[in-house]
Amino acid sequence: MAVAKRENDLGRDPVGKLLLRLALPSVTAQLVNALYNIVDRIYIGHIEGVGDLALTGLGVCFPVLMFVSAISALVGMGGGSRAVVRMGEGKEDQANAILGNCTALLIALSVLVTALFLAIKEPMLLLFGATKETIGFATDYLTIYLWGTIFVEISLGLNFFITSQGFSTISMATVLIGAVTNIVLDPVFIFGFNMGVKGAALATITAQGVSAVWVLRFLTGKRTRLRLQRRHFRINPKVLAPVVALGVSPFIMNATESLVNVAFNASLKAYGSTSAVGAMTICSSVLQIFFLLLQGIAQGAQPIIGFNYGAGKLDRVKKAFKLLLISAFTFSCTACLALELFPHAFVMLFNDKPELVDLAVWALRIYVCGMFMLGVQTSCQQTFVALGQAKISLFLALLRKVILLLPLILILPRLITGHQVMAVFLAEPVADVLAALTTGSMFLWRFPRILARRRKELEGKHA
Repeated sequence: MAVAKRENDLGRDPVGKLLLRLALPSVTAQLVNALYNIVDRIYIGHIEGVGDLALTGLGVCFPVLMFVSAISALVGMGGGSRAVVRMGEGKEDQANAILGNCTALLIALSVLVTALFLAIKEPMLLLFGATKETIGFATDYLTIYLWGTIFVEISLGLNFFITSQGFSTISMATVLIGAVTNIVLDPVFIFGFNMGVKGAALATITAQGVSAVWVLRFLTGKRTRLRLQRRHFRINPKVLAPVVALGVSPFIMNATESLVNVAFNASLKAYGSTSAVGAMTICSSVLQIFFLLLQGIAQGAQPIIGFNYGAGKLDRVKKAFKLLLISAFTFSCTACLALELFPHAFVMLFNDKPELVDLAVWALRIYVCGMFMLGVQTSCQQTFVALGQAKISLFLALLRKVILLLPLILILPRLITGHQVMAVFLAEPVADVLAALTTGSMFLWRFPRILARRRKELEGKHA
């Protein structure tokens, strides 16, 4: 059966135009994805009378939500990166085997995570920073959300396999369909049916279910080169081991957000108040919007870098990375400036209670002052993933959140004893700058050597 020509020729189209065509839909998809994740918090924060407590309760659930998303990155980003290199090498049956195995693994992990977190939800949420005022809101939201875990994993995890083929607009539509569904259903369930946070969770999992159906229909249709096939639908350790090894880096980047969120909430609960935890919910929500947009730029470049690395077109790999770095750094600097100059506008999206707004505006200026360096961190980190450098990617993923940020959250308040709440928020920019400087230096050293090794491999094949 003939397969329709994909939207973009990753190996021959001009790199600059190709990056623009892939990045724009990816950035749009991530913007919509940000709305997907943020719109619940906006509506919940404006529930009359209890909006601030409900928003804080939802913030306590963030670690679980981030962990569920991290699983999709573990399997989907690792699998998508492996599959696109196999496609570049002309080994499409191996690429299809990766897709089938990843789908089976996503379903198995969904069942496991749902059962585990439902069993321990209340003590877990109390550990994550819930109080007697917020635990009810947190458990109401999380109970319903967990039943939709399988939809989250399928829609997010398998969408990487659509993006990796160059079907950027289809990938964007996956997110767009879910986000529009969520945005429409949120006010209906939250306010129309008077379901509160339960309505927000129900709207979210319904939207993810719609996205999951869209993804599965595409990956079993006529346009895709990577196709779900029953013979590949199994868990084969030989196929999945390198996928998981490569996916560990983005998994840790997402999963450690859970640990970081727990550490932030616990420290702010100890040194501050429930309002400080609410302010952190707003700060992390705002930063997430811009970080997702930055990831969209990187995801636009990843298929170009991975495909051409597999195909041996190393000049195109270097050009794609250079354009990615310039674009990502420019964006992160611009975003940092906007948040420093106009924090009030972003905070007011989530809540209008004067005390919480004033605290969140003050906190946001501290929290994001190092984000101008995230462009360097993200472009170098994601290029390592695209090149299949699992060990380096793993170290860099651990560096920013585990090696630097988690200890800083605990250490800085003990060093800056008179301003402990400020010290907790300051941990984020300090870690951002140190991680970016380390990542950039390592990339300058490793990138030429990776390309040189690949060039020797290609020369050996043609000798």
